[in-house]
Amino acid sequence: MDGILNIDKPKDWTSHDVVAKIRSHFKIKKVGHAGTLDPNATGVLLICIGKATKRTGFLTGQKKTYEGTLLLGITTDTQDIKGKVIKKIKVEKVDTELLSGILEDLTGDVSQIPPMYSAVHYKGERLYKLARKGIKVNPEPRKVHIYSIELLSINIPEISIRVVCSKGTYIRTLADTIGEKLGYGACLKELRRIQVGDFHIKDSLALKDVLETKKWIL
Repeated sequence: MDGILNIDKPKDWTSHDVVAKIRSHFKIKKVGHAGTLDPNATGVLLICIGKATKRTGFLTGQKKTYEGTLLLGITTDTQDIKGKVIKKIKVEKVDTELLSGILEDLTGDVSQIPPMYSAVHYKGERLYKLARKGIKVNPEPRKVHIYSIELLSINIPEISIRVVCSKGTYIRTLADTIGEKLGYGACLKELRRIQVGDFHIKDSLALKDVLETKKWIL
């Protein structure tokens, strides 16, 4: 059994949870994913099976599209809504001209510092494991490329955006940066990955449907 499954990852599942579930449910030894999604995020998660696991590196490197909702006025230690609140500011309005300029400035080649609660390695250990131990480190900034950021809506204290970016881009960190530049702070409330390369959310399969039937094509 070889191929790629375009799964719509459910909320509160880790990418590894999905891999482990498919591996055990269908008793398949070689299963992997092409690009981690945070537990709080949903959307396109490519699951590679059998010989297709050799393509995970190629697929991980593909351009990605996300739609996210930022909650202004709330800054957390994880940069998303699940984290511990470290700053809170009341937001009454957003300067749309300032926001447009910020989004424009954040397109192109951008340097990002990986969030402490991430799977990035630091001297042989995952950052999130260090964070859970209360150990603070200074990971090296990483260059990523943001092709475009489109403002979808403003509904104070929330704004919604669509981001097309390269691999390695943290939308949580982007949300934090946008909030900081606006002067309010922000965290990522919701995130949905709608496309990876040629794989689109409209063609994805719900995990529960995959587990309930074998009538899907690899």
